[in-house]
Amino acid sequence: MNIGQYTFEEFKQKAREFHGYPAPGLLIGGYMVEAAKARLPEGTLFEALVESGKCLPDAVQLLTLCSTGNNWMKVKLLGRYAVSLYDKFTGQGVRVAIDQEKLAKWPEIRAWFMKEKPKAEQDTDQLFREIEEAGDTICSIRPVTVSKKYLGHGHMTSIDVCPVCGEAYPGSDGSICRGCQGEAPYESMEGVLCADDAPDLKIVPVEQAVGKQAVHDMTGIEPGESKGPITKAGDVFDIGDVCRLQRIGKFNVYDGEAVPGDEWVHENDAVKAFAKRMAGPGITYDPNPEEGKINFFAEYPGMLSIDLDALSRFNLSPDVMLATRHDGSLMPEGKGVAGTRAIPLYISRDRFSRALTALGEGPVLSVLPLAPAKVGILVTGTEVFQGIIEDKFIPIVSSKVIRLGCTVHMTDIVPDDREAITKAATAMLDGGCEVVITTAGMSVDPDDVTRAALVDAGLHGDLYGVPMLPGTMTLVGKLGGAAIIGVPACALFYKTTAFDVVLPRILAGQELRRKDLARLGEGGFCMNCKSCSFPKCPFGK
Repeated sequence: MNIGQYTFEEFKQKAREFHGYPAPGLLIGGYMVEAAKARLPEGTLFEALVESGKCLPDAVQLLTLCSTGNNWMKVKLLGRYAVSLYDKFTGQGVRVAIDQEKLAKWPEIRAWFMKEKPKAEQDTDQLFREIEEAGDTICSIRPVTVSKKYLGHGHMTSIDVCPVCGEAYPGSDGSICRGCQGEAPYESMEGVLCADDAPDLKIVPVEQAVGKQAVHDMTGIEPGESKGPITKAGDVFDIGDVCRLQRIGKFNVYDGEAVPGDEWVHENDAVKAFAKRMAGPGITYDPNPEEGKINFFAEYPGMLSIDLDALSRFNLSPDVMLATRHDGSLMPEGKGVAGTRAIPLYISRDRFSRALTALGEGPVLSVLPLAPAKVGILVTGTEVFQGIIEDKFIPIVSSKVIRLGCTVHMTDIVPDDREAITKAATAMLDGGCEVVITTAGMSVDPDDVTRAALVDAGLHGDLYGVPMLPGTMTLVGKLGGAAIIGVPACALFYKTTAFDVVLPRILAGQELRRKDLARLGEGGFCMNCKSCSFPKCPFGK
């Protein structure tokens, strides 16, 4: 079977010239690329998305105009042997992948692809014969629409010179190049010098410092009573300071007239720059550092939202730190949420730049106000509907939403009937509910049809299952323009469940993703204390 305009032997030779040898993956990749090309409308300007870095990108470059160099081929390392060709403007295209079931007819291809036997034991001639005979019949071919973020090309807005390594790089990467941000693959590079951890500061006896400026805050501690600065950075030492400092065991100070040059950044200047980048809506702070650090506070009541990736990147940077409350914590007005500082007295300019770059464009910290939503509470269960069991869900859920500033707009109790649940949910949407909370009917029992009924009512973007105990079978999603939360029956027995952790995030307007819910697994195991102190406990943190 030919590969496009080439016979199998001709393509093997092209593969040998381009790739170094006619790799089986490249030969199969040729059939995959041609299969995708054949299914695109004639005249389509297409790009390629490849899900493996092995062999398949070379097939794309051999048979199309797409390459990594012109950015018409994107390589997304998902570990799957698949390629998509798609309209560069609309994202509509064709995805071709190796189909495991179809490999059953081709034992040598399967043995090679699944690494079922060592390379030395493979029958290469038979493998090539099977590849030529099979062609694209070993593939699944499906239409796809590629995400918008892979359409078009990013344009460099500027070329800057990295202040750390001195090399040119795209300014959009940050204040220093990505190599100096820690992404360089080299353990060492000849001719590159590492910055010292600290400048060489001149030290003088405290009694000789009278009339000189203090370089940093000097802290006095009375165990169990007080801790605070005796002298602040920029203060001029007088004779009284000498006595106070000697009394707390400080007999030498840095000479404020011999500070280092511009290649070093003072702790106060550094931390002020960090704080400006970190603070987002709902966060306030005193711009004047105390003891070299700045603390952040909630400007108004709401839920603390943290860019956890930026927090991690920043704390991986040397000589800096940011400590926070837990993401998702409910904060009263004026409550402290975080604190940051540059750890040494002076931080090198390159490390300062790295830390700023790690923060991204910011903010890292925000307080999201909780929307006073109109809530609909829909209880499902035939036993409750018929009065066999007294409903306790409505008072429990009502108390929780009212505590967070919401109003209970509508309530209803319906049997475990798919059509009845769908009708009731739709009525709540029509009645103006902004959040719909359904209770019970979320487990695996055959009578539990709540989730299916919500799908009938228009449920979309739903995530079913939260890695928390109790409350694993919680559901979050959208129903029309309203948010919806499905609460399992365990909420009747346990005072605190996943519902109590998810609800504030919904009211704060967060678009929850599977990744967000996955992070709740750490700290998501309730200790079932005799006296529940949530949220002042580790649950959900």
